[in-house]
Amino acid sequence: MTDKKEVRKESTSAKVMADEDKKEAKDVSKNVAKLVDEIAKLKVLELSELVNALQDKLGITAMAPIATAAAPAEETGGSEEATASATATVVLTAGGDNKIAVIKALRVINQNWGLKEAKDMTEQVPTEVLKDVKTEEAKEAAEKLKLAGASVELK
Repeated sequence: MTDKKEVRKESTSAKVMADEDKKEAKDVSKNVAKLVDEIAKLKVLELSELVNALQDKLGITAMAPIATAAAPAEETGGSEEATASATATVVLTAGGDNKIAVIKALRVINQNWGLKEAKDMTEQVPTEVLKDVKTEEAKEAAEKLKLAGASVELK
């Protein structure tokens, strides 16, 4: 008797899912639909492995979208050119005692760096963290690294 109940539950849930799938994915090819069905069966850990494998295979990284707003143009005459050309370079001169915090700070500064790249930077000092960036951005990055315990130099 339990088998019949389970079959009914499965068929009912399959119908509900099929109806939802029809609403959401109208213009999907059969191959994509098959892939979606197979991926939906995976566990969370397997999904994570799939994402990592696809990133490695395709040579891409998943980055959180960064919202940027255009700065309002100020009418200051020639000082705009001076501010735009004011750049600095952030150089990591020492990793400090708490290298884990410094590695985390490095990865916050540049989200494209992986754990290995950030770790290598703390061990191969002096190294340029940011090169020819706006002075404000360089100061923010230097502050993050100093808070993490690193020694930083602005050039």
